[in-house]
Amino acid sequence: MIKYMTNEDAKIRNHLISLYTKCDSFWCARKLIDGSGQPDVVSWSALISGYAQNGLGKEALLAFSEMHLMGFKANDFTFPSVLKACSILKDLTFGKQIHGISLVTGFESDVFVANTLMIMYAKCGELCHARALFAEIPKRNIVSWNALFSCYVQSDLCLEAMNLFQEMILTGTKPNEFSLSSILNACTELGDKYQGRKIHGYLIKLGFGADQFSANALVDMYAKVGDFEATIQMFYTIENPDIVSWNAVIAGCVLHEYHDLALELICTMKTAGVYPNMFTLSSALKACASMGIKELSRQLHSDLIKLCINSDSFVGVGLVDMYAKCDLMEDARKAFNLICEKDVVTWNAVISGYSQSGEDREALTLFIDMYRRGFEFNRTTLSSIVKATASLQEIKLCGQIHSLSVKSGLLSDIYVLNSLIDAYAKCTHVEDAERIFKECPYEDLVSFTSMITAYSQYGQGEEALKLFLRMQEVGIKPDGFVYSSLLNACANLSAYEQGKQVHVHILKLGFALDIFACNSLVNMYAKCGSIEDAGQAFRETPKRGIVSWSAMIGGLAQHGHGKEALKLFDEMINDDVLPNHVTLVSVLCACNHAGLVTEANSYFESMEKLYGIEPKEEHYACMIDILGRAGKLNEAMELIDKMPFQANGAVWGALLGAARIHKNVELGKQAAEMLLTIEPEKSGTHILLANIYASVGMWENVAKMRKLMKESKVKKEPGISWIEVQDKVFTFIVGDRNHYRSGEIYAKLDELSELINKAGYVPNVEIDLHDVERSEKEALLYHHSEKLAVAFGLIATPDGAPIRVKKNLRVCIDCHTAFKYICKIVSREIIIRDINRFHHFKDGSCSCGDYW
Repeated sequence: MIKYMTNEDAKIRNHLISLYTKCDSFWCARKLIDGSGQPDVVSWSALISGYAQNGLGKEALLAFSEMHLMGFKANDFTFPSVLKACSILKDLTFGKQIHGISLVTGFESDVFVANTLMIMYAKCGELCHARALFAEIPKRNIVSWNALFSCYVQSDLCLEAMNLFQEMILTGTKPNEFSLSSILNACTELGDKYQGRKIHGYLIKLGFGADQFSANALVDMYAKVGDFEATIQMFYTIENPDIVSWNAVIAGCVLHEYHDLALELICTMKTAGVYPNMFTLSSALKACASMGIKELSRQLHSDLIKLCINSDSFVGVGLVDMYAKCDLMEDARKAFNLICEKDVVTWNAVISGYSQSGEDREALTLFIDMYRRGFEFNRTTLSSIVKATASLQEIKLCGQIHSLSVKSGLLSDIYVLNSLIDAYAKCTHVEDAERIFKECPYEDLVSFTSMITAYSQYGQGEEALKLFLRMQEVGIKPDGFVYSSLLNACANLSAYEQGKQVHVHILKLGFALDIFACNSLVNMYAKCGSIEDAGQAFRETPKRGIVSWSAMIGGLAQHGHGKEALKLFDEMINDDVLPNHVTLVSVLCACNHAGLVTEANSYFESMEKLYGIEPKEEHYACMIDILGRAGKLNEAMELIDKMPFQANGAVWGALLGAARIHKNVELGKQAAEMLLTIEPEKSGTHILLANIYASVGMWENVAKMRKLMKESKVKKEPGISWIEVQDKVFTFIVGDRNHYRSGEIYAKLDELSELINKAGYVPNVEIDLHDVERSEKEALLYHHSEKLAVAFGLIATPDGAPIRVKKNLRVCIDCHTAFKYICKIVSREIIIRDINRFHHFKDGSCSCGDYW
């Protein structure tokens, strides 16, 4: 045909050019033009249109330039094609030149040319010019309106698109399915369900309800504006859903966390003969990641490989994220390595994966690699890295990342600021966390939560409560996490009354069913000395998990209710809740406080066999303490020798305590030597060993220990006691006279001293290691911090009310004896929480049965 075609056969030639461009054979189309003696404007227009339709903007503009130089004048078909090419390339300069040519040739008033001019200006970021052109179109058609709608929506000016739609309706122009689909997209972006329903109504009214394109847009809109029920209903009205319909509903399921339904719909889709594409499988990856299904994750990856799209960066990120969330970091790393063109999102996915999987050092190594290669990082990167440094408690690294965030200008980002507050707090640098919090230009719930948690965890409970009051003043509503941290602060302070007030807040604001708040309530009441209130909070906790059970079992153990704790543990097992290592520490503590050696040994021996939990240092420390207290010192030493790791301070501390109880000097010396090597700065070791020497009358050795402490500059940790009275926590140290009611406190102590002496109390001066007369030792014992706190409680609280005191050290033997007499004389329950357990003194005896 080409061989015998004459110049008069231009029409056939132009049809062939158009055919070749549609078949993506541009070299054949170009050969026809070059081989023609007299190509016309139609030939050139067909070629330019073919280039533009196939996204080859540069080639289209070159062809137009060549045509123009040859003297051919563009027509109403050429202009839209070349303007589309300018839009593809976002070449505003060339676009303006075409605009000038259209003005000169008179085609600007042509509605099709005007529409493409408008789109070109909008795509090149000149929306004002686009709107001005729209206003000048003499006879606007629906395509003109649709073009401007599309421009506004694509430029995220959705409200302006909605207003323009209302303007169109007022002019009497009837929308078509394309207009309504664009406006549906605007409703989706604005999250405007009300307007979305109105557009749905228009579609039905105008007869477009069955239109596939519109129906798909409706499914997408309802999913993204939060109406999942309408999403599903709309989807099932589509007679023959296509791949877009399926993708929209599956993405909606994932968005609303109906992951199992999303995966079920993918199976249904395959059955219906519609095969998933990249977008379907991307949603499937997210669903699989959220559900943590390992086998399905590999199957999805296999499907992606079959579709030859597994190397796509968007899909690659999904694969990395999925494998990471399925705890398959080796596969996640392989997927990351296969991505050819890595960007910040790709790096963030793998770094975040390592951080969330607890492989923090690997996360830091990758970040360093990323930084050295010159990749930019963002707030997501820094937040993941800061989290990793916090987990590792690498304060030096935390400071370096802090500096990096300042240099990069990301320190002003609230997410980075909150991450740094949390990291400094977890590295025990609360002052640095506090400084960042105070310098923060704007505070939100997360920053307040991080700071309140930091104060709570590191013994600054009063600061946590003060910050909560400030949070309320600035109008930020607390959530379950805040209340959980506040309750922990009250627990650490033994602030029972303030804890009850927080409980009232929880009930008022509807957090009574919040699992974090409920668990913290159990813990708070138990640590504030009210095991009855803790039990009530536990019974009211919905869906009790392992944290709930562990808190209650631990509380019962600490209060000396060992048998009740073990009974509750059996209930937990019957309730199909498996213990963790914390639960089993509480169980062993319960056996310890109740002196149940056989039961403890049984639980310890069955840990790994029954529950798959390998005993850790704390479990061994508990067992050694149990054996030691029961006088089974040889068995305790044998257990230390059998440990699969080096004994830590807790283990040797337990043995030293046992040596003190049984006055075993040799064992005490051995344990003390090990402790002085592991923890040379702790004064408790010297004091306990001195007490052992004193108990057997080895006063020379006592003097040597005192001399060693002095020479080593080891300072004895001072005993501190706290008591809460009228919502305020008061602190006492030995011999404290700083209290505003100091005179009354000491007068009360003198009164009590006289009464308990008459009742048979004898001061245990042997435990006081000061080199002073007996009378002075007795005076020092009378003025211990816990005795001062109890005396204050007796004069400052109503008659009959329990007195609750917290002490930072183990309660001494003398105070323990004195409180048994005092509680009987004053007819009050005295509750002392020391470093090991609770002591409930009532009617002349203690709940610990003198076993502590």
